Amino acid sequence: MDDQFSWTQQKAIYRILDANLDRAREGLRIIEEWCRFGLNNSELARECKQMRQELGAWHDATLRYARDTPNDPGTALSHPHEEQRLSLEALLQANLCRVEEALRVLEEYAKLYKPAMAKACKQMRYRTYTLESALIASQRHEALKRSPLYLVTSPSPRLLETVEAALQGGLSLVQYRSKEADDRLRYAEAQALCDLCHKYNALFLVNDRIDIAIAVDADGVHLGQQDAPVALARDLLGKERIVGRSTTNATEMQNAIAEGADYIGVGPVYATPTKEGKKPAGLEYVQYAAQNSPIPWYCIGGIDPKNIQEVLGAGGDRVAVVRAIMQAEQPTLVTQYFLSQLAKKQKLASVE
Repeated sequence: MDDQFSWTQQKAIYRILDANLDRAREGLRIIEEWCRFGLNNSELARECKQMRQELGAWHDATLRYARDTPNDPGTALSHPHEEQRLSLEALLQANLCRVEEALRVLEEYAKLYKPAMAKACKQMRYRTYTLESALIASQRHEALKRSPLYLVTSPSPRLLETVEAALQGGLSLVQYRSKEADDRLRYAEAQALCDLCHKYNALFLVNDRIDIAIAVDADGVHLGQQDAPVALARDLLGKERIVGRSTTNATEMQNAIAEGADYIGVGPVYATPTKEGKKPAGLEYVQYAAQNSPIPWYCIGGIDPKNIQEVLGAGGDRVAVVRAIMQAEQPTLVTQYFLSQLAKKQKLASVE
């Protein structure tokens, strides 16, 4: 280090570098454990491990010997948010922020110690931003896989009340659909629903409108056959968000898969006023999807508690509903019934 610094200043800089190397490596280890055991994602876990090892290579004896934990005033400082994590997402986000902040500190102070270290930490900070996007994407897609029931809303004076009742029943995937409302109302309702869904750790998607999905920070969009290409939605929303596509036949299914859709809607299974004048695809298409779709797919169209067993019997194990919940007198109970039937189907499938 340059002689312009006194020994006291040098030691302080060493201690700053030592503390932030520890902080960055600890944060990365916490994220790595979830990537490894929670997501079973070897690629993300490997990237975390690689960065930890790279930081470890810079953590030399000079920095370690400068450590003075007993006299560090920072060890007594704490914040209530650090004492409890309200969700897994909050835990991961806190540690991603910890890593990014530590790398920024390392980048600046290492310019006084070893410029090559500063350059390495700068590049690692950008890699952490990429890791953060990939982790968010992975979290959303894992949540999608764990969501067998999908509520598509319809206009209602009790919109928020009904959706919250369904969320209280265990619903974890909601799509806001409103074809006739003006944009001011669509935006207001979408924002309120997005906030509500995230309060319950549920995914929230917007039908058709990529712009509204971006504006309210939704988890993704659902596109009909006449809507924007999947690739365009992906470019606008970012790779970490979910893009779904409606399909009514085998050709549309294969096209949606080729486009890169994260999931598809399969239907309408039965006649429904939501798709007025549209001929039902029937249970035959459900059977085809069960045998040919490599991505998550949801049976949709006229499905209710009376016919869900037919849908499950045809091979469906995920369903999307509109009226069955939106017009229910007790949305919570209806939601719980659907989820119980879907859970039974999944349990039988795992035994077989």
